[in-house]
Amino acid sequence: MLTHSPNTLRLGFIGGSITSAVGYTHWTASQLDDRWHVASGCFSRSPDISARTGSAWHLPQNKLYTNWQTYIAEEKDNLDAVVVLTPTPNHAEIVCGLLEAGLGVICEKAMVATLEQSRRIKAALDKSKGFLAVTFNYSGYPMLRDLRRHVQSKALGQLKQIQLEMPSDGFIQPAEKMHPQAWRLQDGEIPTILLDLAVHVHHICHFLTELVPLSVNADFHHFSSFDGIVDDAYMWVKYEQDFRASFWVSKTALGYRNGLKLRLFGDQGSAEWYQEEPERLHIFRKDSARVTYDRGNCTHPDEIRERFKPGHPTGFVEAFANLYADIADAMQDFKQTGQHQSSYVFGWEHANEGLELLQAASTANRTGTWAPLTKETLS
Repeated sequence: MLTHSPNTLRLGFIGGSITSAVGYTHWTASQLDDRWHVASGCFSRSPDISARTGSAWHLPQNKLYTNWQTYIAEEKDNLDAVVVLTPTPNHAEIVCGLLEAGLGVICEKAMVATLEQSRRIKAALDKSKGFLAVTFNYSGYPMLRDLRRHVQSKALGQLKQIQLEMPSDGFIQPAEKMHPQAWRLQDGEIPTILLDLAVHVHHICHFLTELVPLSVNADFHHFSSFDGIVDDAYMWVKYEQDFRASFWVSKTALGYRNGLKLRLFGDQGSAEWYQEEPERLHIFRKDSARVTYDRGNCTHPDEIRERFKPGHPTGFVEAFANLYADIADAMQDFKQTGQHQSSYVFGWEHANEGLELLQAASTANRTGTWAPLTKETLS
C-alpha cells in the first residue's frame, strides 16, 4: 500500500474528471512532490464518469460522489482542501459552500465570472476566515520566477512597459477538429475569452511588476464560426508609475497552439520569455547585448525546484506542481497561524483585481473610451 509523509495534505476534487480539460493536469501536478494525497472526489454528476475517474486515480468507490453538497457534508472532516474545477460560472456557489464548511479551497482560474459573484466569495471568506488560493499556473515556471528577481534587483532599471500575448487557434480550426466546451461558447458581462486567457496576462504582469492598474482601453473582435462571442481581444492598460501594458489574447490566431509570450522593458534593460520554450529567459542589457539564462546558469538558483538536472527539459505540469507545492506550504502556515506569507500563492484580492480590470475593459470596448479603475473598485 502506498504511504504518504505525515505532512502530506488531504485533497478533494469537485469537477476535474478524466473527461475534463484540466482535471488530469491538476491531479498529476498535485501528486508530483507528495505534498497532497487525493482522498476523494465529486468528479462529475455522471456516475459512470465519476467511477472511471476514481478507478484511474485508485480511489475506493465509497469515496466517489456525484452531488457536491453531499460530498462536502460527508467528507469535510476527512479533507484539508478541495480543488474546484467546474466551469467558471459555477464556481461561486461551490467555493462559498466549501468555505462555510470550514474547508480550504483551491480554485481554478478564473475565480468567478462576475464581480457580484466575487463579492459573494469575499463575504464568505470574511465570515469563515478561511483559506482560498486561485491557481494561476504560469508563474510556476522557474524562469518567470527568475525574471521577477531580476526585476526586483533593478537589473532592468525603471520599468516602462510590457507586451503580453496569448494567441491560440482553437476556434478557427476545421470544424471536425474543434470541440470547445459549451460554457466557453457563451459570453456574460465579461467575455469568456477574458476569463479564460486574459486573467493569465493580468496575473503575469502583476507577478513581475507588482504595479496597480489605473485605467484600460480595449478592442474586442469576433472572427470564428461560433456566433455571439468574443474570440480575439486587445487591451491597453495604464499602470501606476507611468507604466504601460499591451495585452492580446486570441482563439483565432492560426498557427499558434498556446503562444504565450512576454517582452518587458526597462530603462536599463529588457527581457523576453516564450512559454513554448519555457527554460530560456533572454535578458538584453543597456548595450542591447543578449544573455540567455536557463536552469543551469540562472542568476537566482534558489528559485529552481530541481527534479532533474539542467539540460533535461521540464514543462507545464512541473510548473503547475511548483504551484501545488507552494500552496501546500501556504496551507501549512495558514493552519498554524491563520495566514500565510507566500509570494507565489494568490487569493481573492488578486483574482478580484483581475476581474475589475476585465470588467473595465468590457466597458471600454463598449464605449470606445478609457475606463478607470478606482481605488474603491480595487478594494
